[in-house]
Amino acid sequence: MVPVGGVAVMLLGVVVSGVLCLLVYLVARGPLGVLGAGALALLLWSLAVIACLTLVPAEGAPGIVPAETRQETCSWDYGGPAPEGFWIFSGGQRLLNTLVFVPPGLLMVVFLARWPRAALVTVPLGLAVLAAYSAGIELTQLELARLDRACDITDVVDNSTGALLGGAAGLLAALVLRPWRARLR
Repeated sequence: MVPVGGVAVMLLGVVVSGVLCLLVYLVARGPLGVLGAGALALLLWSLAVIACLTLVPAEGAPGIVPAETRQETCSWDYGGPAPEGFWIFSGGQRLLNTLVFVPPGLLMVVFLARWPRAALVTVPLGLAVLAAYSAGIELTQLELARLDRACDITDVVDNSTGALLGGAAGLLAALVLRPWRARLR
């Protein structure tokens, strides 16, 4: 197996997914309008960026991980052992885990606010899907030991908190942008 990972691979994934999401925007802006297509494309891109940050090994693939050192279950030790800093940003990893899920929460609400009556159901459902996305990432990190990542319940809680904060910001943004107007035209 050829080791794949590191910052260059993460950045390549971010760029490639950005190009694909630009294509989504170009195709969707006719039926959804500029705001709806932009929110959808940026939502998809933010989810792809999260996948690149969390599912690509940070320092290159570790190769074979011996069974004795492989994590068998997710850590249910809420709050620790998170490192003090992260390899790209200064500050705590928990803060980064929270902040990285704010854009998807915000963009999802702006996109779904295009249909205000349905948004009463779809927004809470969408926030639950974002929490499930975070849990899915953690389970993938657990199952794929070669990622050299740790499965931790703290990450799911921090990610879900970020999605909720983003959702609240999305409600404010929707009140300002009023995406439902584009649907009425």
